Amino acid sequence: MTIAWQTSGVLRRLPTPEAASLLDLTHEVATKELRPRADEAEAAAYFPREIFTMLGELGLMSLPYAEQFGGGDQPYEVSLQVLEELSRAWMSVAVGVSVHNLACFPLANFGTDDQQRQWLPDLLGGGLLGAYCLSEPESGSDAAALSTRAVDAGDDYLVSGTKAWITHGGVADFYNLMVRTGDEGAKGISCLLVNADTSGLTAAAPEHKMGGNSSPTAQIHLVDARVSKSRRIAAEGAGFTVALAALDAGRLGIAACAVGLAQAALDAAVQYSGVRVQFGRPIRDLQGVSFMLADMATSIEAARALYLEAARRKDAGLNFTSIAAMAKLMATDSAMKVTTDAIQVFGGAGYTRDFPVERFFREAKVLQIVEGTNQVQRMVIGRSLGRG
Repeated sequence: MTIAWQTSGVLRRLPTPEAASLLDLTHEVATKELRPRADEAEAAAYFPREIFTMLGELGLMSLPYAEQFGGGDQPYEVSLQVLEELSRAWMSVAVGVSVHNLACFPLANFGTDDQQRQWLPDLLGGGLLGAYCLSEPESGSDAAALSTRAVDAGDDYLVSGTKAWITHGGVADFYNLMVRTGDEGAKGISCLLVNADTSGLTAAAPEHKMGGNSSPTAQIHLVDARVSKSRRIAAEGAGFTVALAALDAGRLGIAACAVGLAQAALDAAVQYSGVRVQFGRPIRDLQGVSFMLADMATSIEAARALYLEAARRKDAGLNFTSIAAMAKLMATDSAMKVTTDAIQVFGGAGYTRDFPVERFFREAKVLQIVEGTNQVQRMVIGRSLGRG
C-alpha cells in the first residue's frame, strides 16, 4: 500500500499512513518554525539548539532507529524525505539532523547489546546532540591515514590528536571518534563513543564559512583524554569498517538535504519569475527562463528518485554503497547547478542578500564536499563497476 502525499508542488508516495502523518508534522514545523527564522539566524551565525530540542521532543531526530531504544522505527525511505522537507526550509538544521543520525549509527549498528541498552536511549531520546569525527587536518579524503592515537592504559585509552571539520564541534553532547589503536593502516583504526565533557577534550573556535553558518564546524583537540575501553564500539581495529558503513548511510542524508535545498531554490525562482515583468509579460513566460526552470525541475526530480531508490535498497537489506555514492554525487551537483541558475533567474536581484537564493548558492557548495567529496564518490562508483 502506498499513500499519496503532496504539498507545494512536491508529490510523494509514502509506504504507510504513519509516514504521511510524519510528513504532515514535518511540513508544519518547517513552515512555521524553521523557514521564518532561517535568514536571520544564518546571517548572525546563530546555532539554534532549541530547534533540535524541539525536533527531538517531536520524535524527528532519530527516525531510522529501533523504537525499543527511543527511535522512530521508520525506513530510510521515510526518514530521508523528512530530511528533505526540513532542508527545504533550513538546510543547516536538516544537515544537523543528518549528522546526529550519523553519530548514532555506530552504536546502533555495531554496539553490543549491553552498550545499546546503556547508551542508545539517551542518544536517540532527543535531548542529546551528536557529532562524527573522522577527518583530520592532514587526512580528509584519505581517511585511513588518520593519526589521532589511542594509547592502551589498562582499562582505558589515552587519546591524543586533532579532528577537523566536525559538524557540531563544540556544541555536541557526544562524539564518535575514529582513532588509531594500531599501525596497520585502515586495520589499525578503532571507534570510540566519547562524552563531550571528557577531560582532555576541547573544541576550537568555529570555522568562518561561506555558508551553513548556523551549523557550527570546528576542530576537536584531544590531549591524553581518558576514555574507558568499554566505550569502544566494535572490536579493536574494526573502526574503519564502522566508519565506511556509517558514511554510506550518511551520504543518503546529504543527498536528501541537497534535494530539499534545490527545491527551495526552484520554489523561489518560480515565484519570482511569475511576478517579475519584462517585455510586457512575466519572465516565466519567456522561453529562455522557462527552459531554465524546466531543467531545474527535471534535475531535482531525478535526484529525488535516485536517493529514494538507494534508500529502498538499504531498507531491503541490499548492498547500496555504489548507489548511495551516485545519489550523493547527483543530488549535490544538481543542488549546485539549480542554485546557480536560480540566481540567474533573479538577475541582479539574486546577487543581493535581499533574496534567499544567494544563501542557497553558498550553502549548496559545501554539500559537494562533506561526507566524501564528489571526486571520492566517483571513485566509489568506478570501483564498483564490473564487479557483479
